[in-house]
Amino acid sequence: MNMASNPANVSPLTALLQHQRLSYLANPNPDYGTRHGQLTRLKAAVLKYQVPLVTALSQDYGHRSQDDSLISDIMPVINNINYSLKNLKKWLKPSARHAGILLAPARVTVHYQPLGVVGIIVPWNFPVMLSIGPLVTAIAAGNRAMLKLSEFTPATNKVITQLLAEVFETSHVAVVEGEADVAAQFSALPFDHLLFTGSTTVGRHVMRAAANNLTPVTLELGGKSPVIIAPDMQLEVAVERMIYGKCLNAGQICVAPDYVLCPKAKVADFIAAYQAKFKAMYGAINHNKDYGSIINARQFDRLMAVLEDAKAKGASVISATDETIDSANRKLATQLITHTSEDMLLMQEEIFGPLLPIIGYDSLDEAIEYINQRARPLALYVMSFDEPSQQKILMQTHSGGVCINETVFHVAADDAPFGGIGPSGMGHYHGKEGFLTFSHAKTVLSRGRFNTGKFVHPPYGTFIQRMLMKIFLR
Repeated sequence: MNMASNPANVSPLTALLQHQRLSYLANPNPDYGTRHGQLTRLKAAVLKYQVPLVTALSQDYGHRSQDDSLISDIMPVINNINYSLKNLKKWLKPSARHAGILLAPARVTVHYQPLGVVGIIVPWNFPVMLSIGPLVTAIAAGNRAMLKLSEFTPATNKVITQLLAEVFETSHVAVVEGEADVAAQFSALPFDHLLFTGSTTVGRHVMRAAANNLTPVTLELGGKSPVIIAPDMQLEVAVERMIYGKCLNAGQICVAPDYVLCPKAKVADFIAAYQAKFKAMYGAINHNKDYGSIINARQFDRLMAVLEDAKAKGASVISATDETIDSANRKLATQLITHTSEDMLLMQEEIFGPLLPIIGYDSLDEAIEYINQRARPLALYVMSFDEPSQQKILMQTHSGGVCINETVFHVAADDAPFGGIGPSGMGHYHGKEGFLTFSHAKTVLSRGRFNTGKFVHPPYGTFIQRMLMKIFLR
């Protein structure tokens, strides 16, 4: 697209959106074959570029485990495409609905129509999965898309841009880069739907900007996702089930365990069990290729400031390893923190890194009350093999999603919705629910030659109308 051909008063982003909207209007409902072909070519491109993507991710982070990137960025995208290809034909079929006696004879169907142009704002922590992942769903639903990539992942952005350019024209999928000012302009565009993944604070700004255009939004935010270790749970098993979710990408995950609720008498044993398991998994992290770095100095300094604030206010900090913190390479083992208080930054905002507060409780009811007194989290993790305890927690708490005796892996369930609730987000975009998010469910009522609608026309008070009132108003 030649931006120079646009009027001087039209910004490049607005011109790009207009270009995509015109492209959409030229083919507003691509058929199954078109969508299937696009997804198939996208899959081939992701597989082709998987090594450059992994290399670029590590470059952006300073160091990122190859396996972390394959497992958490590349594999979910491929699985998502495979799942969409398998189910696309079924999703595209109009669904028959019951018209009811009042509307008979008539046929009611719901058609799933592309929305048009979807905006996707991508965070830095999983820049492949959280860009191409929602793009897959948007394409399956027949839309065009504009992606605003994070300014903190320039190397990865370059590969993503090249990858997508091999599959799509910019009239179909376009990549936008830039700092916070560009992100603000992007979120203010009149998209047909806007998906944002990031912090709750920024999510409020995005929703406010979208509201000016009445643009519907899906917000994938975060918050403080708790782990409840129930009284029945063996600590070594609990740690084994939850530690990977805290250590993957060095804890820089929106669904990472943010804090642990543990029976008071078992807190010290939990710390010892965590240290033992961490050392078995990673050993010395400073020169371990399996353990990633904090993405940049800004995030590392933020985490250290949160840690120092907790120490200054009376917290006790025990590292999962005996190593000194490698600030040059931004390597930080899990810091296990006790004696926390509500005035600490640690307990007020999402941690998004390898700091782990441990809060003792006397009863399961107390742990549940602690969660319910705070903002609803994106994820809740229950460590218990006792079914009554599991059900009690499930029924008495609210969260975007739940894992029982596991952490973070619920995000990988292709056939289930993923999303937050309240301050942790709104809407879903995984699985069939994602297809529905990026589609307009259009109800179509169709009558044949015989018209029963005329029986309710004025003048009112006819015998048939009185009979209808008696039948249906009871």
